[in-house]
Parts: sequence; structure tokens; C-alpha cells
Amino acid sequence: MTTAVPFPLTWLYAPGDRPRVVVKALASGADVVVIDLEDAVGPDRKEYAREATADLLSEPPPVPVHVRVNALDGPLAAADLAAVADRPGLAGLRLPKVTSARQVRGIARLLPLPKATSARQGRGIARRGAPTADGPGTPLYALLESAQAIEHAYAIASAHPSVRGVSLGEADLRADLGVRQDSGLDWCRARVVVAARAAGLAPPAQSVHPDIRDLEGLAASCARGRALGFLGRAAIHPRQLPIIERAYLPTDRELEEAETVVKAAAMDRGAQALADGRFVDAAVVADAHRTLALARRS
Repeated sequence: MTTAVPFPLTWLYAPGDRPRVVVKALASGADVVVIDLEDAVGPDRKEYAREATADLLSEPPPVPVHVRVNALDGPLAAADLAAVADRPGLAGLRLPKVTSARQVRGIARLLPLPKATSARQGRGIARRGAPTADGPGTPLYALLESAQAIEHAYAIASAHPSVRGVSLGEADLRADLGVRQDSGLDWCRARVVVAARAAGLAPPAQSVHPDIRDLEGLAASCARGRALGFLGRAAIHPRQLPIIERAYLPTDRELEEAETVVKAAAMDRGAQALADGRFVDAAVVADAHRTLALARRS
């Protein structure tokens, strides 16, 4: 039975044409495993990767599994969706190189409705708020990988109720923009954080850190990402997982401060100043509750 973590922090990619690697990824401790049918799979292995992934997802895996399909404007995406969309082990679809809300809505219309919903609608008694042809079905996660995608970030994030997250594909974005310094992507990073929040989505996860041996660099990059408002990160090797998790979990000091705020708010619901000079109002209290909830995620 699949067990989802309330606040996923680690998203481990595994190539779809290497089932043994996927099985190892499922046991790695990652919060979510992303089976990749796109960049990690060579042209001559696409069909095998699709079939192997569909077979693996015929039963629910031990952790949530997402599938990154091939580019939506290419010839392979439709076959990918047809193969995996109705599999019981699928927890989400990652859509690469999204550039518009229209693309997302088009994909959502192609996906099957939840079986319980389809049955209710067949009897003509679908209840209010239940998924419909334009309602939430398979969770979709849009990857923004171009300048055009960044310009349409909020429209994509709010395109359909099935959209549960947006994030950056930084390698493609860097190439599209001609960016040489890592800091050159900071505006785009902030843009996607704001778009996700404005659309009522969870904070986005950071893009992968491509050097699996550079754990110090990974930790420093996670710290910068956390400061920008990201929550968690995609990984390409299990050794990156504990670094990411440690970077994004609250520190002991942050937990202590959050507990102090919550206790003070319980005694006095109005705005107040703590003994250390910090001002506490409703926004500060809400943030403290989020910190404590993240610490209890497991």
C-alpha cells in the first residue's frame, strides 16, 4: 500500500528503462519516486521504458510514484499517457516543457476520471464538488523550462484543478536564457514560488543538483533555495536525499522559536511582543504552526 508523506521533501528520479534501478529507488527512503520516460531514456529505449513502467505500476508501490512523460508537443507523450494514466500505482504525472495553460488543460481532458466518480456520473447522481471532466483527476505537476513558461507561470499553475504543483527544469531554462551564473536564475525561481502560492499550490521543489559528488555544494544550494521559498528538492542519486531532507527540515532553534510563538499565542490571541523583542501577529503564528507541522511530517 502506498504511503504518502504529508510534506514531501525528496523526489528521486529513476530511468524508466532500468526497472532494477526503479526498485532500488522505491527502497531508498525518498518521499516520492519519479520514473523518467523523457531525458533519462535514449530514443531506442522509449517503448521498453513505457512498457516496463506500466507493468511496475500495475499495483500500488510502497511510496508514491510519479511518471515524467515525454515532451507534450512531441510524438511520444500520447503513448506515454495511454500506457500509465489508468494504472493503480500512479500517484502523479510530471509534464515537461509546459509553456501554456492550454497545454495543461488539454492533457487533463485526456486523462481518465477517478473510477468512483465515473460510476456516479454514469448513474446521473454525481454530487456537487465531485471531479468532473473539468475537475480534479490524476495529479499533474508542470515543469517550467523556458522563458515562455516563466512568463506564463501563474496561468499554468492555475490552469486546472488537477494541477498540484509547478517547478523549474533548470538545465533547459538555463540554456534557453543563456544564463552562465547560477544566480542568474534567481528571478525565475522567485517567480515560480510566487506563482505556486498565488494559485494555492504547495511550495515548489528545487530542480536537481547535477553533481552527485558535490554534497557541500548541494547543501549550500538547498539553503539558498529554502531562503527563496522552495520546499524540498528533486534528486538524481540516493546519496543526495539526506542532504536535502536535512536542509529543509526545521532546525532545533527554529522549532524552539515556533513553540514559543504558539504558546504565547495560546495565552493571548492578539498581537504582542515576546520577551526577546520579536513581534507576534497572526501571520507569525501561522508560520510557526507550519514549522511545527513540517517537523512532524513523518
